[in-house]
Amino acid sequence: MNIAWAVRGNAQDGADMARLSELWDKDAYEEVEAEARALQAKAARLRKRPRGLVLGQFARFMATAAACGHGRGARVLDEMESLAAELHDTAGPYRLLLLGVRRNRMVVLNGERRFGEAEAEAAAVLREVERLKHLTQVWRLELSVLAGLVDALSGQARHEEAENIARGNLPRADERSLIALHCGLVDDLNAQGRHAEALTEARRFAPPRVREQSGRLDMGTAAALHGLGHRSEAEAAARQALTDCEQFLHPEHPRLRQARTLLADITADGPPEPTAEETAH
Repeated sequence: MNIAWAVRGNAQDGADMARLSELWDKDAYEEVEAEARALQAKAARLRKRPRGLVLGQFARFMATAAACGHGRGARVLDEMESLAAELHDTAGPYRLLLLGVRRNRMVVLNGERRFGEAEAEAAAVLREVERLKHLTQVWRLELSVLAGLVDALSGQARHEEAENIARGNLPRADERSLIALHCGLVDDLNAQGRHAEALTEARRFAPPRVREQSGRLDMGTAAALHGLGHRSEAEAAARQALTDCEQFLHPEHPRLRQARTLLADITADGPPEPTAEETAH
């Protein structure tokens, strides 16, 4: 998400942009959105229109990105689309801002279960990324979009395609894209009924904590355990997923609904199997 370097202004503008990027790296979505909106208001007051325009666009990008990461992306979808239209004719490094907006739009479309549209957006962004590779480093953006493409394909029950993309890109992923691709792979294995493989993958390593992905790996673990008939462990993992979602995500985030549905499905199977200690008595 570090696109601030591509948006140039005066020294104070640079400091404001760097501050937002630092907060983003800390997953401080609420602070990012609040400070970005303040920066947007400041940009609107600037007399030098080119500077104010660029600063305002960056501020809107960061505000909508924070809303998206927190789980309120549907509320700012229209704003994302308006900003993307404004940035449509940009070129060079500034075009990264447009691609970042479109990446976030893809995330929202996935959350709204508009998987075909999300796939089309991902494909379009990846074509643009390919054209920018000779100008600047875009591999983090590319991996982020590929993770979204995995989710879009999975949502259309194209699980083998999604699995291949996830497996093919995991070795070069890091930080945010690593956990997104890892969780995507677990989800696709579960969707194919390959629960033992899904559980092995889920437990293969502990990915870095990224607030946007809160609860997701535990949900994949719970689904795998449920599929294998381990009712007690599945319920524990599902409850942990729901706890993390409630703690770190906005109540409107689609994952909260998914976590509650998963927990309901697991507990609907009846009482958990007795523990070894209970069996002994």
